[in-house]
Amino acid sequence: MGPRSDHCVLETELVFPPLNTRQRWLTRGRGLAASGLLPEVLRRRAGAAGGGRAGWGAGSRRPSGWATEQVTCSKPLQPQLCLPPLAWSLHAAAHRRSHSLGGPDRCGQALLQIGVNMMALPGGRHLDSIPLPGQRLHLMQVDSVQRWMEDLKLMTECECMCVLQAKPISLEEDAQCDLILAGGSGPGDPLQLLLKRGWVISTELRRIGQKLAQDRWARVHSMSVRLTCHARSMVSEYSAVSRSSSQEMGQIEKLLMEKCSELSAVTERCLQVENEHILKSMKACVSETLSTLGQHFGQLLELALTREVQALVRKIDASDNIYTTESTTGNLFSLTQEGAPLCRIIAKEGGVVALFKVCRQDSFRCLYPQALRTLASICCVEEGVHQLEKVDGVLCLADILTDDSHSEATRAEAAAVVAQVTSPHLPFTQHLSSFLESMEEIVTALVKLCQEASSGEVFLLASAALANITFFDTMACEMLLQLKAIRVLLEACSDKQRVDTPYTRDQIVTILANMSVLEQCASDIIQENGVQLIMGLLSEKPRSGTPAEVAACERVQQKAAVTLARLSRDPDVAREAVRLSCMSRLIELCRSPSKRNSSDAVLVACLAALRRLAGVCPEGLQDSDFQQLVQPRLVDSFLLCSNMEESFV
Repeated sequence: MGPRSDHCVLETELVFPPLNTRQRWLTRGRGLAASGLLPEVLRRRAGAAGGGRAGWGAGSRRPSGWATEQVTCSKPLQPQLCLPPLAWSLHAAAHRRSHSLGGPDRCGQALLQIGVNMMALPGGRHLDSIPLPGQRLHLMQVDSVQRWMEDLKLMTECECMCVLQAKPISLEEDAQCDLILAGGSGPGDPLQLLLKRGWVISTELRRIGQKLAQDRWARVHSMSVRLTCHARSMVSEYSAVSRSSSQEMGQIEKLLMEKCSELSAVTERCLQVENEHILKSMKACVSETLSTLGQHFGQLLELALTREVQALVRKIDASDNIYTTESTTGNLFSLTQEGAPLCRIIAKEGGVVALFKVCRQDSFRCLYPQALRTLASICCVEEGVHQLEKVDGVLCLADILTDDSHSEATRAEAAAVVAQVTSPHLPFTQHLSSFLESMEEIVTALVKLCQEASSGEVFLLASAALANITFFDTMACEMLLQLKAIRVLLEACSDKQRVDTPYTRDQIVTILANMSVLEQCASDIIQENGVQLIMGLLSEKPRSGTPAEVAACERVQQKAAVTLARLSRDPDVAREAVRLSCMSRLIELCRSPSKRNSSDAVLVACLAALRRLAGVCPEGLQDSDFQQLVQPRLVDSFLLCSNMEESFV
């Protein structure tokens, strides 16, 4: 019997690799399932009906040895009926029976055969044979979609292959705007649920704002509907896993969903309006609704995250089990990596207090590094530093740093906390009155840690703490001078195991630059051959070319020039610098923008150092260099060098 008139031919090439390569394709296909993109790909696959040939472009050559099937469906394909291969076969068989087609149906047999072939599993297992008609009757008693859902893990790879070869991926930006969660949250894991849903909703809000600015109303409406679905899913899923819901959260949830519905409704009305003046006024309404929705979402997310952080802090505070404390502290550290807002919540809810309680118990000594690492992350916000001072955290850090019974890893993490709370980039760290009381002990311990460091990471953390302390108080420079820190730092520069990156050299030259304001520093620099090291730092070059490393090299060059300028007050240092050809290197950095990565900060520092050296040893300069780089005003020399064009002849 021929096909009915309402039949459609789905012109999709279902391409299957040979058996010897199928397993490799199945393994590669898992990526879509793991990333959560499979449902979206299936949705687009359903929209491919009647779309013509796809999967292999015009003129492209299909790999040899691959089979191709043209599937004839018994009814027009509907978008909501997007079934997996096995479900297709069952659906076809059911439809054939419903129309009382006599004899074997080629379409049903073909689909059934496809369903069986695509059931190849990663372990090399295959269905033994095609089900007989009697067996098929039993299979059809189970809803095909339900059966597909049960077998989803086994069918995923096949679906990926089928879908990707059925329709080409669009290059248009809108085709990539659908956000699907990459796997669901585990049962009883409300934190991960909140973070995943929160990220998706935040991204959707931003994208809706972008499409609204472009007046793409169709996209604005479709994304508003999807935003409503995400918000409803977050509310319902969190309610299912959370312990209880407060009245305040319930009110905000209600306001959020009302605004979501309002946004969907008003954007739908905008689709029907063609008058530009009316659309302009409605655009302002949509923008206001979107802004209010974002505020409600932020409030709800903050309340929910606060509840979860409170639970974690209480768990750490009350636990005397090392494994429970380790797990909970790890969860808290993961939260700190989500940004400053979560660090503020943790600090406000007593996270700093609970972590220092862990660091004061000998039974938890093995957890000190993890707890201190979490504290360093929390102290990037003002609330964290204030909480640290309230619980005498500086004294605890000093005790850890000066206690040699602690492991090097523990002392390194304590140094990281010190570096964080003394950072010159954070204005609120300058008011740590308790730090001055323990500064001498801390500085002494940090110098010792630099001297004994067994790795570059430990040396970096300790030297970073020392560098920040030299900004924190000028007394620290005098302490470092008395502790012979210059010798320790310069010796470390020749040890590639400890000093192997521009980031570490950045910390060393920062300490030298801040110490060079002291007059007695010059003699120590000359005694330890420090001028030669500074000369080498002026030639710092990035290895990888990454922006962060290039910026670090610029800072090294700039601070090396500043150090040289300060030390050149001493004639002995100036003469040693001239002897080592420092003036030639400074002139090269001034005249060649590529040598300093076109950095204006490096240029200013080099001009200042060159003028200081020229004042002591003018005979080391040529007339042209003197007239252009030394004799004019500093700003004129800067403008001259910054506008220079390099010659490649």
